[in-house]
Amino acid sequence: MQRREFLKFSGGLGIAYCLPLPGASAANMPPAAYEKSAYDNLLVMVELKGGNDSLNMAIPYADPLYYRLRPQIAIARDKVLQLDQNLGFHPGMAALMPLWKNKELAVVRGLGYPAPNLSHFRSIEIWDTASNADQFLQDGWLSRTFAAKATPALYSADAVVIGSSDLGPMAGGARTIALANTEQFLNNAKLAQRAYSHGNPSLNHLFKVEADIVRAAEGLRPPVKRAFTTVFPKGTFGNVVKTAAEVVANGEQTGKRVAVLRLTIGNFDTHQNQNAAQAALLTELAEGLAALKSALVELQRWDRSLILTYAEFGRRPAENLSGGTDHGTVSTHLVLGGRVRGGLHGPQVNLGALDGSGNLPFALDFRRLYATVLGQWWGVDASAVLHGKFAPLDLLRA
Repeated sequence: MQRREFLKFSGGLGIAYCLPLPGASAANMPPAAYEKSAYDNLLVMVELKGGNDSLNMAIPYADPLYYRLRPQIAIARDKVLQLDQNLGFHPGMAALMPLWKNKELAVVRGLGYPAPNLSHFRSIEIWDTASNADQFLQDGWLSRTFAAKATPALYSADAVVIGSSDLGPMAGGARTIALANTEQFLNNAKLAQRAYSHGNPSLNHLFKVEADIVRAAEGLRPPVKRAFTTVFPKGTFGNVVKTAAEVVANGEQTGKRVAVLRLTIGNFDTHQNQNAAQAALLTELAEGLAALKSALVELQRWDRSLILTYAEFGRRPAENLSGGTDHGTVSTHLVLGGRVRGGLHGPQVNLGALDGSGNLPFALDFRRLYATVLGQWWGVDASAVLHGKFAPLDLLRA
């Protein structure tokens, strides 16, 4: 087992990367003594797995071409939740309208990259590694971020992944915990014990892995479990959001925070009978994000939290013969937070400018979104992490 390989607990209930163990004196410091870090600004990434049809999420309801391209699956104009005179949300996203009105929600249109790849596997790899379409990188963009600027040693981990065992942008080196929920992780962590030395180097390494798991568990085990007044939605994503809120709450109590939470919701790969499936998912997404905002407000972390959605690609503007949509290129994504400059960002979708494949050309390179996180949210050199210069978007207030 190499240093950055992961250890799987029985039943696949949790995965922990090897986490450096701090010295005893630092481990006993109270939370108030911790040095402040730019990573106290939390990033929450929400993967819309499978590729969300953003034209039926952020709907160009005033454009007759939208209804011409989608005679079966277009959302009726009188059901759209209007954002302005041209664009509106899917009716299942009503839970996000208060954030929109409070200007805490940005809708970023036209995200993509040159020479798009329409394979699920390859395109999400491009988004996770922040690579060019013809470039193959081993490390996720957040792993490169933490290599360039490390999180504080007393953090439980760089990141926690909830709802998936795929490490995504943390692959290749980040100190990451993947878990179904905190209780399962803590129960499994009880099987690991601290051990510090042995004559056999291989055994020493395994003992170190166990010690790292114990340390991660200590960061997730608060002195008193937080009781939220927030009501979390039922269902899979509601449970993911509740677990995420517990991770943040535990870090606030112990002082052993994480810099990133990566949540997953899906499947958005709606090739057929799209309307019912996407409506349920968008409702789940909106209600989950609204609950997460409520929990972060309770924890006094809302102004230091940035939530963004992402996916491997969008869907084609024209519906298919099965009442669904096929893999497309451009997508619209959501950015939420107490310091977010709410409103519409990126140019209005032009359905009259489709390419020869019936797809929209991209307007904003998705790496500009990452450059915003790196430079403006964390103060990291974005060009070094992204292997190029990408102008940040005007998404954050000072």
